[in-house]
Amino acid sequence: MSQDHSIQREEQLRKIREQRRFKNDPQKLFEGLRDGHIDALSKAITLVESSRHEDHELAASLLEKAIPFSGNAWRIGITGVPGVGKSTFIETFGKALTSKGHRVAVLAVDPSSQRSGGSILGDKTRMDELSKDENAFIRPSPAADSLGGVARSTRESIILCEAAGFDVILVETVGVGQSETTVYGMVDYFLLLMLAGAGDELQGIKRGIMEMADGILITKADGENAKACIKAKRQYMAALHLYPPSDKGWSPKVETCSALENTGISEFIDQLDAYFQTVKEHGWLEEHRKEQDLEWFHSALRYEILSRFIQPTLLTETEELVRAGKLSPFVAARQLALKVGK
Repeated sequence: MSQDHSIQREEQLRKIREQRRFKNDPQKLFEGLRDGHIDALSKAITLVESSRHEDHELAASLLEKAIPFSGNAWRIGITGVPGVGKSTFIETFGKALTSKGHRVAVLAVDPSSQRSGGSILGDKTRMDELSKDENAFIRPSPAADSLGGVARSTRESIILCEAAGFDVILVETVGVGQSETTVYGMVDYFLLLMLAGAGDELQGIKRGIMEMADGILITKADGENAKACIKAKRQYMAALHLYPPSDKGWSPKVETCSALENTGISEFIDQLDAYFQTVKEHGWLEEHRKEQDLEWFHSALRYEILSRFIQPTLLTETEELVRAGKLSPFVAARQLALKVGK
C-alpha cells in the first residue's frame, strides 16, 4: 500500500470516527460546532434538514443551544437571472472576504425535481477554490417542496453556521421569483446581480425585486462588455430613484464588477461595511432581527403543525384530490383542518 493511499485511508477513518462521535448527541454536536469541527456543522445541518420525526427533537435541542451564540454575522442574500454568474461571483467574493479575515458560509439552495425529488447539488464543484479554503464552508441544500424553492431549513442553517463562528453568511437563491421574497425576509442585505445589455424581456425578474435590493452589481464588467456595464449602471441608478426611500437610512447603490478580473469586489466589501454601520446606527438592524425571529416562529409553527398532526399519507391523498379537481383547494384545506382538530 502506497504512502499516499495510507494517508487517504487514515483521513477516511478519521471522518468516520468524527461522524460516529457526533451522531444523535446534540451536546456533542454543539461542542463540535463551537470547536470549529466542519464535520459537526455538516452533521448538524443534516439533522435540521431531516424530515424524520425522531430527528425533530434532537434538532430542536441543538438549535436551542446554538441560538445564544448566533446573530453576529452579516446575513447576505444573493440573487440574479440565469447566466449572470452567481457562482463565479460568490467564489471570488468569498475568497476576498476570507483574505480580509472573515469566515464565510455559503448556503446555496439548489432547485429540486418536483417529480423525483432529485437535486443538482453541484455548488462545491462550481466553487472549487472556495471549497478548499479553510475559512469557508459551502453547503448545497435541496429546495425540495419548500415555498419558492427555498429550503425550509435555511433559517436553522444560518443559526448553526453563526454558532460555528462564521461571520458572513451568503444565501444564494435559485432565481425563480418567489424565492427572492422568502430569502429577503431572512437576510440583512439583499444583493441583486444583473447583466448589461440583456434586455428587459430577459430580465423581467428585476421588476419585482429591484425595490428590495440594497445593492445592485452589474457583473462581467470586463473586456468589450465594460462600456455596456457602465451604461447599465447609469440606467439602474436612474430607475432606483423611482422607488420610495427605505427606513434603513440607506440608499441602494449600483456598481459594476468583474469576478474574472477581480475588479469591484474589494469596493463592494467596503460598501457592505458602510451599510452595516449605517443600519446599526439607525437602529434598523436590531428591529429587523426581532422581526426575523417573529417570522421564523410563525414558519416553524406552521411546519410543526403540519409534520406533527397531519399524516403524510393523508396529506398526499388530499393533494391528489385537489390535483384531480375533485376538491377545491379551500374545501380541501378546511376538511383536512377539521380532521386534525378532532
